[in-house]
Amino acid sequence: MEVHEKIKFLRLTKDWSQEDVAMKLEMSPNGYGSIERGETDVNLSRLKQIAQLFGVVPSSLFDDGQNVFNFNGNAQNSVCGQNNQSHFMGSCSPEYLQLQSECEKQHALNEQQAQEVLYLRGLVDSFLKKET
Repeated sequence: MEVHEKIKFLRLTKDWSQEDVAMKLEMSPNGYGSIERGETDVNLSRLKQIAQLFGVVPSSLFDDGQNVFNFNGNAQNSVCGQNNQSHFMGSCSPEYLQLQSECEKQHALNEQQAQEVLYLRGLVDSFLKKET
């Protein structure tokens, strides 16, 4: 995930609009929007400001393949199936816990759906065998 994609993801997890974030960062909505679209190269001081706003360490925005929702400590965590080293600032935030819960629910739903698909395929196969 690219830096601008991680920034957008963090904004969406907070359920903030681009205008909300732009106001918090004291910049124009168009300027912030261009950051999220990857049209603007962001300087380090702005990245630090963005990371602080979202409660993450700045380096988590750069790590390729790393999830920005990792907590401090030696423990590994799993968010939507991604196990990563810790980069989250502080202990688990309410937003992180809510996101993790939603991911676990989605994972369970996906597993149930896969089982239902297998069951239905079995029914279709049985039906087709009877027809022939």
